[in-house]
Amino acid sequence: MGRTPARKAAKAAGGQPKKRPGKTQRAAAKQAQAAKETGGGKPAAKKTAAKKMVPLPRGAVRAAHPGTCPPCFKDYDKGTVITKVAEGWGHRACAPRKASAAERAFARNKARIESGETFRSQKASDWRLGSSLSSSRPAC
Repeated sequence: MGRTPARKAAKAAGGQPKKRPGKTQRAAAKQAQAAKETGGGKPAAKKTAAKKMVPLPRGAVRAAHPGTCPPCFKDYDKGTVITKVAEGWGHRACAPRKASAAERAFARNKARIESGETFRSQKASDWRLGSSLSSSRPAC
């Protein structure tokens, strides 16, 4: 009843008729074939692609050529993450660290206190012990 020659041959051999692969299997086979034809799929190529996918920190680049870090005089290879240092380009660890806004404000206040500009403990108090605000003596 409507059997194809392939099904008849499969039944005669005692096996099941061969099924067509699914959509995902066909897509995977197609990708594998394309990679085989282009010579892709090498471990080095995958590693390089994965390396480039990692986002770099702000102000940093990958070295286009090997070079020497000016502050520490150590060599770096092509592709190493480098940043601008005082005398050129070098390792990120060799670059001077920029202070945050909070750190700058703290340093400013510390300098004011150390210079004697602000000392609340040396200011004369106009409060009387045990009295309210209204009964404070006038400041001289």
